[in-house]
Amino acid sequence: MNETYFLVVMLTLTFIAAGAVKGVTGMGLPTVAMGLLGTAMPPSAAAALLIIPSLVTNVWQCVSGPGTYHLIRRLWPMQAAIAVGTLPAAALLVSVNPAWSGFALGIALLIYALYALFATTFVVSQRAERYLSPVIGLVTGAITGATGVFVMPAVPYLQSLRLERDELVQALGLSFTTSTVALAAGLLLHGGMKFEQVGLSTLAVIPAMVGMFVGQSIRTRISPKRFKQCFLIFLAVLGLELASRPFL
Repeated sequence: MNETYFLVVMLTLTFIAAGAVKGVTGMGLPTVAMGLLGTAMPPSAAAALLIIPSLVTNVWQCVSGPGTYHLIRRLWPMQAAIAVGTLPAAALLVSVNPAWSGFALGIALLIYALYALFATTFVVSQRAERYLSPVIGLVTGAITGATGVFVMPAVPYLQSLRLERDELVQALGLSFTTSTVALAAGLLLHGGMKFEQVGLSTLAVIPAMVGMFVGQSIRTRISPKRFKQCFLIFLAVLGLELASRPFL
């Protein structure tokens, strides 16, 4: 009973926090959820629990604008490659010792946080985009399958395409939606998702949506830049803690 109560409370607080981050920044729900849940359970179990909230919030983000069809036509090679990379790599998330899959999750969080804090923005030309999109998608898929984290290198790459702000938000939603569906398929394919996890994941949509509404309501009251900096520092510390566990 105590374990069930702890799990419910942890899931509720985790997805409220993750939803709030997404409400403020337009991204971060799977990343925050994976990081926090990964401190208390194997990353494969954490990934299974984030599937439905991630899918619902990212589909919403993807279609909340007029550019969805155009973005799908432009970015489909990247999306296809994400799926191709994720499916086989998910076997690692399921089969590797949880301590070492947690280590990989921590390294992924740490790299993303440090990159977002300190790296300069680069620009990809339309000509280079044709060749880079499948490569970026494949690498993103491999990292997604192995760690449950969707952001690297997809986020910096999409930011380099000189999209308008609303287009970028939709493009992120599209990429995260593809990653979520591919990760779910990979977990199912390799036996990493159970029926009871689907039920809990579906219930987690409620706190995630509450968190998103809270985040959207406070977005105009705080500095998005300062909030993002604090969020990334938190991710870096969390990633360092997860990555150090096998050595303690």
